[in-house]
Amino acid sequence: MLLRRPWRKPVDGLATTVIRLRVWPLDLDFNRHVTNGRYFTLADVGRMDYVLCSGAFRVALRHKALPIVGDTWGKFRRELKLFEAFEIHTRMLGWDDKWSFVEHRFVSRGRVVGVVLIRGLFRSPKGTVAPGEFARELGLAEQSPALPHWLSAWSQSCDDMSLQLRGEEASAVQAPR
Repeated sequence: MLLRRPWRKPVDGLATTVIRLRVWPLDLDFNRHVTNGRYFTLADVGRMDYVLCSGAFRVALRHKALPIVGDTWGKFRRELKLFEAFEIHTRMLGWDDKWSFVEHRFVSRGRVVGVVLIRGLFRSPKGTVAPGEFARELGLAEQSPALPHWLSAWSQSCDDMSLQLRGEEASAVQAPR
């Protein structure tokens, strides 16, 4: 991916990037199809391609920021089998005041076989880089495209779980031993 980067055209921050891969023996589980955890690892590869092609890596470098994945979600529709060719289509769905939302669609023979979503941010020594500011530096509007209801609901459920975990931790600290 890094070796091919100089010959690839840059893409708009809201464009979809595509990488082509093949299923190898170490991608498989005991059922002889791609293991569910491997989808998340492969999504990382698709996201790095998007970050390189969109110029997001340059924005991150200017801020001395590192990408942080806060939450992931996966939907598995069909199986990918040994030596099957497939593509990962990666795109930015939008952002809110804290998080950016990225979708990875796994496509084989023209069909979506799986989807991985991430909710992430860029953290610099000065703190979280505001997604709207990051988008502006990518050449996009600071205002996110409208987020689908299901995506906003998922993000809210992630926030709710974080609050619950913080509450449980606080209760454990206060409980007598």
